[in-house]
Amino acid sequence: MWQQTISQSPDSAPGSERRIDLDWVRIAAFGLLIFYHVGMLYVSWGFHIKSAHRIAALEPVMLVLNPWRLALLFLVSGVATRFMLGKYKLGPLLRSRSARLLIPLAFGMLVIVPPQAYDQIVESLGYPAGFVDFYQRHYLAFGSQFCPNPCIVLPTWNHLWFVVYLWVYTVALGGVLWLAPGLLGWIERRLASVLSGVLLLVVPPLLLAAYRLVLLPHFPSTHALFGDWYNHALFATVFLFGFVLARANAIWEAMERLRWLALSLAAGFFLCFLAVWATRYGGMPLKIMAGVAYGSYQWLCMVALLGFARRWLTADSPARRYLTDAIFPYYIVHQTAIIMIAHALHGQGLPAWLEAGIVILGTIAACVATYEIVRRITILRPLFGLRMASEPAMPVRARSQPAQ
Repeated sequence: MWQQTISQSPDSAPGSERRIDLDWVRIAAFGLLIFYHVGMLYVSWGFHIKSAHRIAALEPVMLVLNPWRLALLFLVSGVATRFMLGKYKLGPLLRSRSARLLIPLAFGMLVIVPPQAYDQIVESLGYPAGFVDFYQRHYLAFGSQFCPNPCIVLPTWNHLWFVVYLWVYTVALGGVLWLAPGLLGWIERRLASVLSGVLLLVVPPLLLAAYRLVLLPHFPSTHALFGDWYNHALFATVFLFGFVLARANAIWEAMERLRWLALSLAAGFFLCFLAVWATRYGGMPLKIMAGVAYGSYQWLCMVALLGFARRWLTADSPARRYLTDAIFPYYIVHQTAIIMIAHALHGQGLPAWLEAGIVILGTIAACVATYEIVRRITILRPLFGLRMASEPAMPVRARSQPAQ
């Protein structure tokens, strides 16, 4: 199922073991979004609205997360896709996943995201009319509004771009599997043999660094789907990596075996990147160094996290079972909750720590309340990516198997 690709691993097939480690990785990665997007209120980087406070010390902390947090989700999504495809035919799988992603996307763009755009325009331009007027006159305009500053295309998907990209990559992968069913198996066998040792820490970082050096200067990140070629190269690549390496047990063993080395190298590359970042990339040699350091840190963090998760996060619990189902609805509503709460606190004169605490706790409460309501009302479940109560879960293979 679509939602299972990004937020859920259902009961495994009889006789197989769950990939509980990947459940926890997925839950943690999505959970970080709440704290990361709250942090966006306080740093100098662009966001839909901003707090009156600036906390410069947050930027290096957020740089620790920024290079790998979303790429890791695409990689895990690729793994889950491969496991499910081993159990179900391509056509039914694509139809089910399309429903799991496109229905929440449409609902989110029409209902969940509009308050974000409204609050942005109110804070940027002092929009005098109410939300209903904004929604009717501007949000459904299907074009650029309020140009030149801010110039936003409405309606918008904002944080739900992840859903769009994941759907596009999976459909494209489905097309490849349909046209050349043996191609990815051939790639899997060769990658499994090449990347089962220390080359796992060398080859992918060079590829990600090349994307950053060659594509990013010409195609800066937009999350607008069209023309976002750096992001497509990055996220489609890690998604494909996850898919073709999902059953390569030697790769997972290498991640676990090399986890400490990967973590140590990641720390070194991150410090190198920070040092260059502080210079604002003066000169081509420093730009190349920054690109290599960033791409290396990006991949090595993912390897380390997956390796440690495979070693340590293997115990099941009620919290894991609850959050596995809840995390996608949390993802859908979290940014709207952050922006609405932060907007309501604007001008209240609260200290930064109290304001941020209210935003974080209020967002978590909104996520929990939304899920608790939605999971009990059958008609609402598909709107938030939850399967119908009577619909059987798609089992997936739980433990990586050797490539064949």
